[in-house]
Amino acid sequence: MDKKVYVFLADGFEEVEALTPVDVLRRADINVTTVSISNSLTVTGSHQISVLADALFTDLEFSDADMLVLPGGLPGTHHLNDHKELINLLLEFSAKGKLIGAICAAPLILGQQKLLENKNATCYPGFEDNLINADYTAQPVEVADNIITGQGVGAAMKFALQLVAMFKGDEFTNELAQKMVVS
Repeated sequence: MDKKVYVFLADGFEEVEALTPVDVLRRADINVTTVSISNSLTVTGSHQISVLADALFTDLEFSDADMLVLPGGLPGTHHLNDHKELINLLLEFSAKGKLIGAICAAPLILGQQKLLENKNATCYPGFEDNLINADYTAQPVEVADNIITGQGVGAAMKFALQLVAMFKGDEFTNELAQKMVVS
């Protein structure tokens, strides 16, 4: 069965943290859909790079999703955090133990929803107070049960490869990293 990942984009998203996972997951033949949470398919990142999302949030139902991914960036993270339907989807996914990835500032969304309680987690330095009752590690990437968190732009490749590993295992992921000349 083909795995399905949704990556959520809001104006002000961090381009590297969104597009690196999309690229790496697609290289691994994992089905990825980029989702705009606004009324436009065109989403502009925090560095004024515009991206054409694959779909609008309102046009999807997500019942086929295996993983949800939240890139960081400001104010993109705040826009994601203010999207009530996305928050409800994250809560539903967490309750079912389905995979959720968040990087940079975006783990604050999971932290504020108390989805990181008693779990190791990481985020961009300075946002750790938002990881309510989590065990903040300051590592580039953390995996705690069904939740994968990443620290920031510098960890985007490692984060993306960890997302692949959740579906394809370490051996496949290591071979993919080698092909991509990731050291």
